[in-house]
Amino acid sequence: MQLQRKSRVLFVCIHNSARSQMAEALLNQFAGDRFEAESAGIEPGQLNPVVVEAMREIGLDLSRNTTKSVASMLERGPYFDFVVTVCDETSAERCPVFPGAAQRLHWPFADPSSFSGSFEEKLAATRAVRDQIYARIASWVDSRRPAIGVRATV
Repeated sequence: MQLQRKSRVLFVCIHNSARSQMAEALLNQFAGDRFEAESAGIEPGQLNPVVVEAMREIGLDLSRNTTKSVASMLERGPYFDFVVTVCDETSAERCPVFPGAAQRLHWPFADPSSFSGSFEEKLAATRAVRDQIYARIASWVDSRRPAIGVRATV
């Protein structure tokens, strides 16, 4: 039996501090047998501590993650099968286009760095974004499964 190569996915947003980090961790955790995910931002910032807490609650530790730049990904030159921008609609014009990808997708999510209120209020809003990202990834992964028992006819 020949093993299939994992599809490489890059999640991109502005700062690589929240949405793209969550998406990378979620895809690697729940479909790492089929996908290899990374993330980057056009203006890498600091990892959002509210995001770290929201992910810790579901058993994923981002506390040692660092933010990465799209420029460093371009310099490194890896090939990606999919590039997924996760910028919200208000920042979509700043969300970068990454050259060389086989397929580009745009999944808009609210930016946790824009949330206001107490830590608990920000955490509640970030949980909602985390869950939206998970649902989108689960749906996308499911749609990429080959049909079992279905044969193409010529």
